[in-house]
Amino acid sequence: MTENILFKKIKKSLKETDAKFVRILWCDNANIIRGKAIHVEMLPHYFEHGVGISAGQQGVPVMYDAVVRKTGLGPVGEVCLVPDWSSFTSLPYCYGHVRVMGNMILHGEPWALCPRHFLVRMIEAARSEGLEVQAAFENEFYLLRQTADGIVPADSTVFASTQAMDINCEVINDIAEALIIQGIPVEQYYPESGPGQQEISMRYTDALRAADWQIAYRETVRAVAGQHNLKASFLPKIFPEAAGSGCHIHISLWREGQNVLPDPQGVCGLSQVAREFIAGILHHLPALMALTTPSVNSYRRIRPHCWSGAFRCWGLDNREAAVRVPNDSAFGSPTHFELKTVDASANPYLALGAVIAAGLDGVQHGWEPEQPVAVDPGYLSADDRKVRKIDSLPTNLGEAIAHLKQDDVLLNALNSQLSAAYLAVRQAEWEAMKDWDLQAEVKVLLERY
Repeated sequence: MTENILFKKIKKSLKETDAKFVRILWCDNANIIRGKAIHVEMLPHYFEHGVGISAGQQGVPVMYDAVVRKTGLGPVGEVCLVPDWSSFTSLPYCYGHVRVMGNMILHGEPWALCPRHFLVRMIEAARSEGLEVQAAFENEFYLLRQTADGIVPADSTVFASTQAMDINCEVINDIAEALIIQGIPVEQYYPESGPGQQEISMRYTDALRAADWQIAYRETVRAVAGQHNLKASFLPKIFPEAAGSGCHIHISLWREGQNVLPDPQGVCGLSQVAREFIAGILHHLPALMALTTPSVNSYRRIRPHCWSGAFRCWGLDNREAAVRVPNDSAFGSPTHFELKTVDASANPYLALGAVIAAGLDGVQHGWEPEQPVAVDPGYLSADDRKVRKIDSLPTNLGEAIAHLKQDDVLLNALNSQLSAAYLAVRQAEWEAMKDWDLQAEVKVLLERY
């Protein structure tokens, strides 16, 4: 589609929706969703080349709006945030506003520090291996009320409680409807284990759209909850005695329109390429966690017996394993697998891109994972885990950062500039918050995520 035809199409859509502003979004290295908005009357000036943002934005940590010096970024430098018009959608929760995802462009080329382009590169790397990646992010979040005594859960129910469904019916219905209006298919809903905790799952799609949908999902849930005088938070751990919130990544691999995961004769019903991909993820998982569980708060959630993926192992229908292979009785063999060691404080472009890079490394080396685990690894003795080669995963962000600094495959996939800036932001957050208690973390991070 030529630029002129595309502009006319977008202009028509803006008029039909009575739009006033076009938001261009990006997700930075602190995993904060940010945006700039263009008034529709000025759109002709920005349609092709987008809006300018400081290059320093990719060096800002979660605690404050200032650039971490060791990122190599600062007050000098400008990049263009260029709209990807294929992601255009109106916002049902904010009348008169529409949204597009932005790509960071420098001198007419994708900027080395653009997280969205990193995912695009990893998708292309998968294609070079003859693989198409389909994915979905599975979010848990809390609905909260602000009181004079602080935040409290919107209800006090337990897992899958129909009472919780009744209590939160209106807000859940509105969230689901807002997602569907934006073209995001809603698959299932149920109250999660924590009081006020919810899960609304999205349908899988191609990898780039899955990450875009994850951005839209976080935005939508928080905005719609606000309209019901509630706060929604994806922070991994809010209450010390209540369940944490994860954001599992579900993945399937395709070749020429066919899902290549199932193999009734393979281990756990999986094909060789699927097992190799899983082996790559498990091999790199300690380093991968600096991207998939990237906040100091993340590691309060990742504990044995909490179904959070605290051990480096995999298994069929094993919710304690970092990689779970769900059995699909309708098809006779598994059709996808999920990485559980993920939460929504992660930048979805970086997290999914890094998972693909790790999986591809397994495919390229022809690795076979260790034997699948059919028990809770937390109840095995240390000796048994050693024999089965089941490792505990990093217990804090500092450990994950140290692993990532030594993982040349992931660092090279990110590229030298993006990895340096990302690690500097993570390190700054770790050093600032490593001695904080949970209350201090929640005070700063609750509304960031």
